[in-house]
Amino acid sequence: MINRFKALFATADTGAAGELGRDEELHLAAAALLVESACLDGDFDGDERSSIERLLKERFELEEDEVSLLVADAEEAVAESGELYGFTKVIKDRYSNEERVEMIEMLWEVAFADGRLDHFESNLIRRVGGLIFVSDRDRGDARKRVMARLGITQGAV
Repeated sequence: MINRFKALFATADTGAAGELGRDEELHLAAAALLVESACLDGDFDGDERSSIERLLKERFELEEDEVSLLVADAEEAVAESGELYGFTKVIKDRYSNEERVEMIEMLWEVAFADGRLDHFESNLIRRVGGLIFVSDRDRGDARKRVMARLGITQGAV
């Protein structure tokens, strides 16, 4: 497992494909950012886990067992890494602008999954947005779209 994370960071630094396939690397980077968001408030609860699993399944068209393994790998990657750079570099380098905005939407969905927005979660999304070159306006618009989709009013958060 540790070799998979080293491969992720090696390819993020060099841009070369390593032990992880390109899709696996991208999936792990996205999943790790979502898990990091869920863990920031100190409580990675069932609602957040379900949200992450649903988002990954839909976004990457994965089977249930693949999603479960990916989330477990992402949890370990987050625990081992302690930094966002490797994950965000993969996203920044491989995703189009629209896909990066979609990644921000996914992060907002996880942040709102437990019914409350923690300031640490909001701060993480702001930092990730900067690292993957998503503008403040696009981040704000993404948040509004997610809130509308989830039926959350501005005063509720």
